[in-house]
Amino acid sequence: MQYGKWLAPVLVVAATSSIAQDGTFQFRSLTPETALAAARAAQDACRKQGLQVAVAVTDRSGVTQVLLRDRYAGAHTVEVASNKAWTAASFRTSTAVVAAETQPGRPMSGLRNLPRMLAAGGGQVIEAGGSVLGAIGVSGAPTGEADDGCALAGIKAIVDAIEF
Repeated sequence: MQYGKWLAPVLVVAATSSIAQDGTFQFRSLTPETALAAARAAQDACRKQGLQVAVAVTDRSGVTQVLLRDRYAGAHTVEVASNKAWTAASFRTSTAVVAAETQPGRPMSGLRNLPRMLAAGGGQVIEAGGSVLGAIGVSGAPTGEADDGCALAGIKAIVDAIEF
């Protein structure tokens, strides 16, 4: 048992270096330029349909990077688009899915009481290479499906820039 005196410090050092390696992590996120390109493309897609909307793009944590509001989009669209993007980023799924899963009587219905939670179509997760990079939210079209279409057009516009 003479090994005990020098073995214990070796085990502590080995365990510490293993913990240190797991003590940090890295992730990818959208650049402001890419977020702006997605927002502009989503806004343009809605304009082509005669729709005036607000578009918000967040980072992967739900923090707004870009917000665009068309000249005739309602005042409420700014907050709604931001909250749709926040919801998609936070739950890592589209807000249409969140809306379906949080209907009254469903096990997850209580989530609708969260601040910033917006359970309506128009929020999409931006993913590439198996990583969530951010989210986009659109508000102002007459339906959540129309908002979703514009959000997806925004994502499609940046696919080449985010694939890795």
